Amino acid sequence: MTLQRVLPYTKFLLEQAISPGDWVVDGTAGNGHDTNFLAGLTGATGKVFAFDIQAEAIRATGERVKDFHHVELVHDSHAKIKEYVTSPISAAVFNLGYLPKGDHSIITKAQSTLTALEQCLELLSVRGLLLVVVYSGHEGGSEERDAVMEFVSALPQKSFDVLKYEFINQQHSPPFLLAIEKKH
Repeated sequence: MTLQRVLPYTKFLLEQAISPGDWVVDGTAGNGHDTNFLAGLTGATGKVFAFDIQAEAIRATGERVKDFHHVELVHDSHAKIKEYVTSPISAAVFNLGYLPKGDHSIITKAQSTLTALEQCLELLSVRGLLLVVVYSGHEGGSEERDAVMEFVSALPQKSFDVLKYEFINQQHSPPFLLAIEKKH
């Protein structure tokens, strides 16, 4: 057996949680890789909402998913998910930090991230997954990491299972995955 890195494992979990026709959220569209992956999993009968505050990210994502007509690109904060998403979702994914190859001074921040995570947990269907890839090796990253860890650690065990998947012998603040499954 070979251990999967964080991003492939995230995709593996998404494949388990999403079926054609499902509604899903990409809380950090970035360059569109996750949005594209989600669009393939939901199929044309599903719906993908991809959020980003940066016009550059929305453009890049739009280019990557131009052949998918069931993707809604939202140039707005992920803290406003419930203003756009009105039906239950089977999964949501976030990659915290900054836009790769973009302006590294524009980062996800604890307050809006926690608001977005709370909204996703409310929208999540039973057995649905909320996946958060935490990158903390940048200015402001450790504050967001700590706030997110405090939030997910306090989720009631009766309602949620929370997994932390990480490699502990890597240097330079490697990313880790938080996977939250809604029990009921």
